[in-house]
Amino acid sequence: MRLSLTSIPGVGAISDRATTDLPVLKPYAADYAGKPGDLLFSRWVAGISPWAMLIVFVIVLAWPAIGMAQSKYTSVHALEALWRWLPFLMSKGFTLNVLISFLTMSIGTVVGVMLGLGQISPLKAISKPSWFITQLFRNSPWLVLLFIVMLAFPFEIQIGDRIIPIPDWIKAVVGLSLPIMANISEIVRGGIQSVPTGQWEAANSLAYTRQQTLWQIILPQCFKRMIPPWMNWYAILTMATPLVSLLGVEEIVTLSRQAMESEDNHPELLAPFYGFALCVFFVYCYPIARLTLALERRYVVKQ
Repeated sequence: MRLSLTSIPGVGAISDRATTDLPVLKPYAADYAGKPGDLLFSRWVAGISPWAMLIVFVIVLAWPAIGMAQSKYTSVHALEALWRWLPFLMSKGFTLNVLISFLTMSIGTVVGVMLGLGQISPLKAISKPSWFITQLFRNSPWLVLLFIVMLAFPFEIQIGDRIIPIPDWIKAVVGLSLPIMANISEIVRGGIQSVPTGQWEAANSLAYTRQQTLWQIILPQCFKRMIPPWMNWYAILTMATPLVSLLGVEEIVTLSRQAMESEDNHPELLAPFYGFALCVFFVYCYPIARLTLALERRYVVKQ
């Protein structure tokens, strides 16, 4: 009995090969850390043209002159006041913003890495609490966490006869570290899970322990993928540091308000002082956003 080629499943004419019922190995698609949805903030910042920011700044400066042309206190006087306060705002104000962002990111990264590793732990006694802590602080308002830490922490600690004061900016660092550590935890978990399971299986075939597999094989592969979203969150954190001004921390926004009060609170001072703060943050975060996108393109998972 002769069998036609067309009667054999999966074998036939060229036109039939597209509908074969044979199993086909599809390409691996990893849901890697630092995917486009994770870098929306950096993409938005990097997409802003510096010339557009300059035009907006000029319009903001010109608005008081147009709206209050009859006032004796002109925009020229406001710019002169800003120039006098400029060294103070930068040295005492924005420097503290940068310091808070650095310390917060450092603490949040260390604790977040431990939480991320805890989420992938095979022990439910570790993975479940790590997942709960991550989701709790990841989905909590930052300002609410700041108020809770500010009110819950003592103003000073007494050890024997020695009294150690706790400044407000230290409390702000602790409060901002909570949501940062939760988001870093998700970055670590996503980065580890983006590594194909074949890497784990290959390590098991070589009699590697789980700890050896994680530290010598898995983490070195996903470390580069975690850098872009990590930098993205640092840029977001830096932009969020003015929130601590609501708690009395003397950073650039608080000092700008104090400087305007010293200048008799003229309405013309609002645009120059707050516009200057806006430009300072943009100049600081824009290169970070550009570098984030460059690293994301370099370390993207090749499909």
